[in-house]
Amino acid sequence: MKRIMLKAKIHPARVTETDINYEGSLSLDEELITAADMLPYEKVHIYNVSNGERFSTYLIKGEKGSGKVGVFGAAARRARVGDTLIIVSYVILDEEETEFFMPKILLLGKDNKIAQIK
Repeated sequence: MKRIMLKAKIHPARVTETDINYEGSLSLDEELITAADMLPYEKVHIYNVSNGERFSTYLIKGEKGSGKVGVFGAAARRARVGDTLIIVSYVILDEEETEFFMPKILLLGKDNKIAQIK
Protein backbone atom coordinates (compact mmCIF):
# COMPACT_ATOMS: atom_id res chain seq x y z
CA MET A 1 0.00 0.00 0.00
CA LYS A 2 1.15 3.54 -0.78
CA ARG A 3 0.43 6.58 1.39
CA ILE A 4 0.60 10.27 0.60
CA MET A 5 2.47 11.95 3.45
CA LEU A 6 3.52 15.50 4.28
CA LYS A 7 7.09 15.97 3.04
CA ALA A 8 7.68 19.61 3.99
CA LYS A 9 5.86 22.65 5.33
CA ILE A 10 6.85 26.32 5.36
CA HIS A 11 4.78 28.45 7.76
CA PRO A 12 3.98 31.34 8.03
CA ALA A 13 5.29 32.78 4.75
CA ARG A 14 4.30 36.36 3.95
CA VAL A 15 3.64 37.29 0.32
CA THR A 16 6.07 40.03 -0.74
CA GLU A 17 5.04 40.40 -4.38
CA THR A 18 2.37 39.41 -6.90
CA ASP A 19 2.14 39.81 -10.67
CA ILE A 20 -0.71 38.34 -12.67
CA ASN A 21 1.14 38.92 -15.97
CA TYR A 22 4.35 37.15 -14.91
CA GLU A 23 5.02 33.78 -16.50
CA GLY A 24 5.46 31.45 -13.57
CA SER A 25 3.78 30.57 -10.33
CA LEU A 26 5.32 30.62 -6.83
CA SER A 27 8.75 32.11 -6.31
CA LEU A 28 10.53 31.30 -3.03
CA ASP A 29 13.84 32.44 -1.63
CA GLU A 30 16.35 29.73 -2.62
CA GLU A 31 17.33 29.28 1.06
CA LEU A 32 13.76 28.27 1.91
CA ILE A 33 13.54 25.83 -0.98
CA THR A 34 16.81 24.17 0.02
CA ALA A 35 16.04 24.03 3.77
CA ALA A 36 12.62 22.48 3.06
CA ASP A 37 14.16 19.87 0.74
CA MET A 38 12.04 21.13 -2.15
CA LEU A 39 13.10 21.60 -5.78
CA PRO A 40 12.39 24.19 -8.46
CA TYR A 41 9.37 23.10 -10.52
CA GLU A 42 8.18 20.78 -7.74
CA LYS A 43 4.43 20.76 -7.18
CA VAL A 44 3.37 22.51 -3.99
CA HIS A 45 0.07 23.19 -2.31
CA ILE A 46 -0.61 26.68 -0.99
CA TYR A 47 -3.00 27.41 1.86
CA ASN A 48 -3.71 31.12 2.20
CA VAL A 49 -4.41 31.74 5.89
CA SER A 50 -5.46 35.33 5.18
CA ASN A 51 -8.35 34.57 2.81
CA GLY A 52 -8.95 30.80 2.97
CA GLU A 53 -7.92 30.16 -0.65
CA ARG A 54 -6.23 26.85 -1.46
CA PHE A 55 -4.41 26.11 -4.70
CA SER A 56 -1.57 24.06 -6.13
CA THR A 57 1.24 25.27 -8.33
CA TYR A 58 4.99 24.78 -8.84
CA LEU A 59 8.07 26.42 -7.39
CA ILE A 60 10.43 28.88 -9.01
CA LYS A 61 13.81 29.55 -7.41
CA GLY A 62 13.95 33.08 -6.03
CA GLU A 63 16.93 35.18 -5.03
CA LYS A 64 18.92 33.52 -2.24
CA GLY A 65 18.64 35.34 1.08
CA SER A 66 16.04 37.80 -0.22
CA GLY A 67 13.10 36.59 1.90
CA LYS A 68 10.88 37.12 -1.14
CA VAL A 69 7.72 35.10 -1.65
CA GLY A 70 6.15 35.89 -5.01
CA VAL A 71 2.81 34.66 -6.30
CA PHE A 72 2.61 34.96 -10.08
CA GLY A 73 0.38 34.25 -13.05
CA ALA A 74 -3.13 32.95 -12.40
CA ALA A 75 -2.14 32.12 -8.80
CA ALA A 76 -1.79 35.87 -8.16
CA ARG A 77 -5.59 36.06 -8.11
CA ARG A 78 -5.51 33.96 -4.91
CA ALA A 79 -3.08 36.04 -2.84
CA ARG A 80 -2.13 39.65 -2.10
CA VAL A 81 1.02 41.24 -0.76
CA GLY A 82 1.03 40.76 3.01
CA ASP A 83 -1.08 37.56 3.00
CA THR A 84 0.09 34.70 5.20
CA LEU A 85 0.67 31.39 3.39
CA ILE A 86 1.35 27.81 4.37
CA ILE A 87 3.38 26.11 1.63
CA VAL A 88 3.47 22.30 1.62
CA SER A 89 4.77 19.44 -0.46
CA TYR A 90 3.82 15.79 -0.21
CA VAL A 91 5.56 12.51 -0.95
CA ILE A 92 4.22 9.04 -1.81
CA LEU A 93 5.70 6.37 0.45
CA ASP A 94 5.40 2.64 0.79
CA GLU A 95 3.64 1.59 3.99
CA GLU A 96 6.87 0.40 5.59
CA GLU A 97 8.60 3.74 4.91
CA THR A 98 6.04 5.73 6.88
CA GLU A 99 7.13 4.46 10.30
CA PHE A 100 10.45 6.33 10.20
CA PHE A 101 9.66 9.21 7.86
CA MET A 102 9.61 12.73 9.30
CA PRO A 103 8.64 15.83 7.33
CA LYS A 104 10.69 19.02 7.40
CA ILE A 105 8.82 21.87 9.08
CA LEU A 106 10.16 25.39 8.63
CA LEU A 107 8.79 28.07 10.91
CA LEU A 108 9.49 31.53 9.58
CA GLY A 109 10.00 34.74 11.47
CA LYS A 110 10.45 38.33 10.41
CA ASP A 111 11.13 38.97 6.72
CA ASN A 112 10.46 35.30 5.83
CA LYS A 113 13.70 34.17 7.48
CA ILE A 114 13.91 30.71 9.08
CA ALA A 115 13.27 30.97 12.81
CA GLN A 116 13.13 27.22 13.49
CA ILE A 117 13.38 23.90 11.67
CA LYS A 118 11.55 20.93 13.19
